[in-house]
Amino acid sequence: MHIILVPGLWLDASSWGDIDPALEAAGHRTHALTMPGVGVPATESAGIGIADWVAATVAQIDRLDGPVVLVGHSGGGNVVYGAVDARPDRVAHVVFLDTFPPGDGGSISEFPVLDGVIPFPGWDFFDESDVADLDPQTRADAAARAKSVPEKVPTDPIRLTDERRRTVPATMITGTVPAAQVREIIAAAPPWAAELAALEHLDIVELGSPGDPTGHWPQFSRPGAVAEAILQAIG
Repeated sequence: MHIILVPGLWLDASSWGDIDPALEAAGHRTHALTMPGVGVPATESAGIGIADWVAATVAQIDRLDGPVVLVGHSGGGNVVYGAVDARPDRVAHVVFLDTFPPGDGGSISEFPVLDGVIPFPGWDFFDESDVADLDPQTRADAAARAKSVPEKVPTDPIRLTDERRRTVPATMITGTVPAAQVREIIAAAPPWAAELAALEHLDIVELGSPGDPTGHWPQFSRPGAVAEAILQAIG
């Protein structure tokens, strides 16, 4: 199976470097992406938005033969879901790594802008539960590799038009929200999670445990567990 790996904000294809080998060893072919405008100054990236990130992922799907698996981390979940919407007949499975699918018009979030781009805001910007499992060396290494993203990407609304996206089998690998809580959210179906509740085939995999929590970047803190969860998801 072809597996397309889409990073979240501030990350590039190398962020999947500890995941790729296990997926390849299982017989799959991985395609880790670096999204348009990442690490590029505003003079060259000001016009790039979330639609361009979705288009880049769709272009990768179109370059491959047969069905594909899409994996999106964090804000990359918006990107892969946009690609599912564009190519529902080509995606065999979609995996959301500590994120969930947006609804039509949804966006990622807002972050401080500097010189027309959004630089990595530093680990102190995030909740302690998001980063608790990252040791100082891992934090330093990841921060050193982090790159700016185009200003429009996190706040651009995503556009979804094909309801067949909801029929594509999906797995949510959750690190920061317990699986039981995710199921409660699905049952309540608040507007911000309406798309999650509408998925027809959804499995939830919880990383870590109450005494061994996992944060928002498990591809760095426990890549083996993430790779195993992806392989289980796609069978």
